[in-house]
Amino acid sequence: MAKLNQIIAVEKGVKSKVQQDLTATRQGLAKPGLLAGISRTYQPKDEEGEQLPPESTRVQVKAEDVLRESAKTLTRLFDVTATKDWANCEARADVTVEGRVLIAQAPVTYLLFLEKQLADLGAFLRRLPVLDAAEGWVLDPSSDCWKTEPVRTVRTKKVPRNHVKAEATEKHPAQVEVYYEDVPVGYWTTVKFSGALPARRVNELLERIEKLQQAVKFAREEANGTEVTDQRVGEAVFGYLFA
Repeated sequence: MAKLNQIIAVEKGVKSKVQQDLTATRQGLAKPGLLAGISRTYQPKDEEGEQLPPESTRVQVKAEDVLRESAKTLTRLFDVTATKDWANCEARADVTVEGRVLIAQAPVTYLLFLEKQLADLGAFLRRLPVLDAAEGWVLDPSSDCWKTEPVRTVRTKKVPRNHVKAEATEKHPAQVEVYYEDVPVGYWTTVKFSGALPARRVNELLERIEKLQQAVKFAREEANGTEVTDQRVGEAVFGYLFA
């Protein structure tokens, strides 16, 4: 008795061969000349007339034969697909992570869905914003955000100053140069806030989803090991259609 994973493995090849065979079988129907035949003989008007050989063309493609070959080809595909789908209704397995059953007796079709969703979710988690490692962050309950410790910085203001390069004399005015000096006028106290996540938290989430993905894959392999019963539906379908 075959297993579900064996049926799944051959299904793609069967589909490909069926497509090729159907294309080859049906090509003749697109060429009217292959469906046509003729037979004719010549009889002169009198005994002295010219004798001509008979002419004939055989029918090379028969529509009934094409139907019969199509039914034969498709029957294999119908049977393989039915065997897989019938087995999928019965193939189940537990999704177990660290000894804990998260999903009991999940159908193989749901496990396939779950694999796709977890792959998308994993890609999303890898794009989560992470707190700047250059800062020290603490969780602030009042804002429900992460924040840094207060940092105090000086606010300065440029104040003009005069520098006398040369004193005034009876003949020349004083030479004065204006320059600006940064003078402290106050203090800024800065606290940064962030809605990003600590790298530790992101790594924990990624580790969990990777464990779950592995568990789902194991469950699918187990479910696909279910023994299958060959289904024979194609003959009944085409026995009715082309009778």
